[in-house]
Amino acid sequence: MRLILASSSPYRRALLERLRLPFETIAPDIDETPLKNESPIELALRLAEEKATIVAKSNPSAVVIGSDQVATINGVAIGKPGNHERAMNQLKMLSGQTVMFHTALCVSHEGATETENIVTHCRFRVLNEAEIHYYLDQEKPYDTAGSAKAESLGITLMEHIRSDDPTAIIGLPLITLSRMLRRFNINPLQPDSP
Repeated sequence: MRLILASSSPYRRALLERLRLPFETIAPDIDETPLKNESPIELALRLAEEKATIVAKSNPSAVVIGSDQVATINGVAIGKPGNHERAMNQLKMLSGQTVMFHTALCVSHEGATETENIVTHCRFRVLNEAEIHYYLDQEKPYDTAGSAKAESLGITLMEHIRSDDPTAIIGLPLITLSRMLRRFNINPLQPDSP
């Protein structure tokens, strides 16, 4: 069965490669602007589903995976910083705080879809300005929600991370995805099964 990751993210691609299943990637073209009065959780779920369904429409026999992540502090969404100055301000704000990352996942096949939201609680250490500058100079995490690349040096920003799915923080929750794929008759431990 053809498997497609509806994403242009190199992080999600690298995570999906861990399952050792053949797949291809197609970047979905969607508007990621939040809707009026849309909560961060609703936004993440909607975007994950839109990514999967738009790619599934042009690939009707494929199993398509969509994912999106929204970081929040006190219920307010935190976006991708885009540049050094905004990343600096973001990390100063997050210092000593707990951030919730909502990683939404959608699997779509022949009109059937399943979606889930996986929550990760990240407690940031109290960071000094020198640490933030060094981290940003090394990582340049401007394309990452909350400016924290947990798969790399960003892990050192954390006091602790709590989640039922440890890869959710990087952008593709593999425990949840494996369970969802099995429902669509794709088992990473039995890749040749019908």
